[in-house]
Amino acid sequence: MKSISRQELVSWLDATLTPASFNDYCPNGLQVEGNPSVSHIIAGVTASQDLIDRAISQGADTLLVHHGWFWKGEDPRVRGTRKNRLAALLKHDINLIAYHLPLDAHPVLGNNAQLARVLGLTPATPPTLAPTSLVWHGTMPGATTLEHISLRTEERLKRQPLIIGAPDMHVHRIAWCTGAAHSMLAEAIDAGAQAYITGEISEPAVHLAREAGIGLISAGHHATERYGAQALGAAIADRFGIRVDFVDIDNPV
Repeated sequence: MKSISRQELVSWLDATLTPASFNDYCPNGLQVEGNPSVSHIIAGVTASQDLIDRAISQGADTLLVHHGWFWKGEDPRVRGTRKNRLAALLKHDINLIAYHLPLDAHPVLGNNAQLARVLGLTPATPPTLAPTSLVWHGTMPGATTLEHISLRTEERLKRQPLIIGAPDMHVHRIAWCTGAAHSMLAEAIDAGAQAYITGEISEPAVHLAREAGIGLISAGHHATERYGAQALGAAIADRFGIRVDFVDIDNPV
């Protein structure tokens, strides 16, 4: 089986995703050091115990995820579930590599770009509302109402979204940001979006959407962020010729 060095992989990932450009909530890149040789990667959304167990059962040497560990504000003590997860990786010499905001933002491989591909959204050029923004905007050809957008979202993501707004609301300009990006709703409103798609929404976001007259679609945090890790894994396999398997651990949120 073909292998590459861990350092070669991480160097390419850092060059591709440019994590130094982001003020993130967690460390990006190599989070847990395992085998220095990489031949089999399991890619997934979140470094959960389920995903770790799948990597162990398949004999993988590396986990590549969007949601890794060591988040700002977390209790740093290694105990309970954190101890169990870390012990499993160390025992089996498995690397943990994670990219959070850099994987949301990448113009081709990122979650926003890949959600656009899956939903049939046409991004504007440039794809973001502002150089430092994670919010994308554009249109959804063939969809002219909030109901049309909702139905396509449910069909493509295989999950019924939560919709705030009148189904017959006319929509042309759409903004989107995957994951828990309800805090960016105001940015979408200021940019003139008529609908905003994200993963999770908050109680205040519902009132803001209603008062601003914008359609709000909560399509699922996991459901909107399955595709960046898949695309990144495929790019690694294509460039280096090593085995990369995407494992989807279902999450209803």
